[in-house]
Amino acid sequence: MTVADPKIQSIGIIGAGAWGTALASIAARAGRDVTLWAYEPEVADAINATHENTMYLPGIALDDSIRATTDQDTVAKADAVLLVCPAQTMRGVSRELAASVSAGTPIAICAKGIEQSTGKLMTQVLEETVPHAIPAVLSGPSFAADVASGLPTAVTLACADEEVGAAFVDAIGIQTFRPYQATDLVGAEIGGSVKNVLAIACGIVEGKKLGASAAAALTARGFAELTRLGVALGARAETLGGLSGLGDLILTCGSLQSRNMSLGAALGEGRSLADILGERVSVAEGVATAPAVVALARTHGVEMPICEAVASVVMGQASVDEAITALLSRPFKREA
Repeated sequence: MTVADPKIQSIGIIGAGAWGTALASIAARAGRDVTLWAYEPEVADAINATHENTMYLPGIALDDSIRATTDQDTVAKADAVLLVCPAQTMRGVSRELAASVSAGTPIAICAKGIEQSTGKLMTQVLEETVPHAIPAVLSGPSFAADVASGLPTAVTLACADEEVGAAFVDAIGIQTFRPYQATDLVGAEIGGSVKNVLAIACGIVEGKKLGASAAAALTARGFAELTRLGVALGARAETLGGLSGLGDLILTCGSLQSRNMSLGAALGEGRSLADILGERVSVAEGVATAPAVVALARTHGVEMPICEAVASVVMGQASVDEAITALLSRPFKREA
């Protein structure tokens, strides 16, 4: 892709987990030339040989045209890149990618998290590691299996450069995968990050059998927390109330298909975090993001009691019961 010709013909995807594989499937259906980078050689080999990601997205056939590789340089040569690695590995992965990416290459961040060690958003990490790229954010209510299976999905595609954003939408938009263009990168990113933390809280409600009323209240008050932080960071309220904010929150807090909600449910049932994480191959981003969200909120003077409760549990500072009691013991106040 060049400034003179913004059309995206080829797409490189960094990360062959469930979501990266689903996006590869979408891009192939949109007629793009797709190269998918996998960390594990066996994942790349399986995709190339059987056209299925048996480790992360089993049972779903992939387009024969998708090429998997363990060579990042090959992926970096594409017209545009989708970064779909876990948030806490984003800095290292993007730093390795930097030398191979041409100036002006659009890179869309698809991870949903905040860097725990620095408290920075993924777009900030990308600006530091690949400053010559054009950043974008792809986020919204989308389970990988639904997307890869061709079920209807709508997401937000945010890019400050509207011409590049339109090219991205044209490159990956199909009838069943509908990207809505936006320019508010912070809003698109903060919604996806905070909702993972809130999904753990909703999972705990499910695991403790606290009822549907409690789940609804927690989701609504969680959205208030998400909005307060987003606005404090410069996001637009309409973005936070859209697909990448409220939409993603509704999905992730309402289905045990969510990795974060299912983790919270297991915590609510009394299982230890170490045991839950030990049996999973996929990443629940909310675990690492929870303390980062709390630290960021305190820096900006934003009150986020639900996120604080989740952080206290995943950091081993409070039991599930202690965190629930602390929330229910808060003073009554005006709704805001």
